[in-house]
Amino acid sequence: MGLVQDNPIEVAGRCYLVAGAAGGLARPIVAALLKRGARLVLMDTDAAGLDDVIEAHGSENALSFTGDITDKAALDAAVDLGQTRFGRLDGGLNAAGLLPIAASDTMDAELFRRCIDVNLTGAFLFSQALAPALRAAGGGRILHIASVSSTVSNPAYAAYAGSKGGLAQVVRVLGREWGPDAITVNAIGPALTETDLTRDYLSNPAFRAKAISDIPMGRLGLPEDLIGPALLLLGPGGAFITGQTIYVDGGRTLV
Repeated sequence: MGLVQDNPIEVAGRCYLVAGAAGGLARPIVAALLKRGARLVLMDTDAAGLDDVIEAHGSENALSFTGDITDKAALDAAVDLGQTRFGRLDGGLNAAGLLPIAASDTMDAELFRRCIDVNLTGAFLFSQALAPALRAAGGGRILHIASVSSTVSNPAYAAYAGSKGGLAQVVRVLGREWGPDAITVNAIGPALTETDLTRDYLSNPAFRAKAISDIPMGRLGLPEDLIGPALLLLGPGGAFITGQTIYVDGGRTLV
């Protein structure tokens, strides 16, 4: 990936795998990457959602791949697709995730397991699948979407907070383990953000008011808030940042 250039968010010509690409947090980042000339393999279980993204931005620099982040064979195939079509991969963005909010004493065990499987095991498998391709390219960037729940506690968030807390630690371990290979591994931790994943919860006025009151800047997160940090951590400006979870949270983690 090289050292920092004049433009720390320059991604033109760089090639990335994006998991959860049809989701609300990923779409603005995907748009920003494509606008700046990046080439992307867009992966999601939502084939129709991927079609919407491709239609919105064109297919010249974006490939669609339907697959589940918990499926190692699918991840390997997506990596192979990127290497075959683009010649290499320079990094990856993992925005796949589940948000089950449920009281701990009544939460379904299978829902808990599925949350851990997608948010934590899937994130590990995503990183593992990318690592050989990034070594072959001489280094690269891996970026996960974590959460303020990596560090703060909320009632009824046992599965989600457990998965995101674990993700923050996996990021630290991989950052240390793969640093000698010039592979950076980081995460962005947004505050509660209004997307399709959270809209049902936020439609409850009491839930919404409490969520906003916990954020010192007095508003929910916006998906667009993640664009700048993502471009930095995926681009040359992120060359010496690894093992970190950067909170983009309006101060939520200060409460």
